[in-house]
Amino acid sequence: MREDVIERANGERGIYGVIDKDPACIVIPLEHTREGEFVYLVEQFRYTVGRRYVELPQGGWEKPAVDPEEMARGELGEETGLRAQHMTELAQVQIGYGVMNQRHHIFLAEGLTHGENARDAEETDMEVHRVTVDEFEQMMLDGRVVDNCTLAAWGAYLLWKKHRAAR
Repeated sequence: MREDVIERANGERGIYGVIDKDPACIVIPLEHTREGEFVYLVEQFRYTVGRRYVELPQGGWEKPAVDPEEMARGELGEETGLRAQHMTELAQVQIGYGVMNQRHHIFLAEGLTHGENARDAEETDMEVHRVTVDEFEQMMLDGRVVDNCTLAAWGAYLLWKKHRAAR
């Protein structure tokens, strides 16, 4: 975290607080079955807001230079135990660029198989939920999922899917 002395467009000087963060990823683990489509979510305690929340698997390795797909595969496995046969990078977004300079890589994970997770110490209370796509979308609409990165990732997926189908 740093505070920069800046000059605003009107010539006034001020202080701008910036949080420097290394790249991160968010993963949409999507399972296609005869029964329908399912999304895997994680639920964990978020210290900054003092509550447990449900969201897509996400995180970073606190390294400035990482291979985004390797990081996404790593985070997916660490948090859920899932491995993906296919990973597709859908988009890159900036998280909260009013205060933070972190880039978020959005990946779609398909062809899922189950294995053991390898959670960090702060993730030991994490729970994994498998929900239908319809339930996941309802969770976003009714406020059970409020994470802006999860909402942005799902929006990027829907746009990607729509444009892919149009080809």
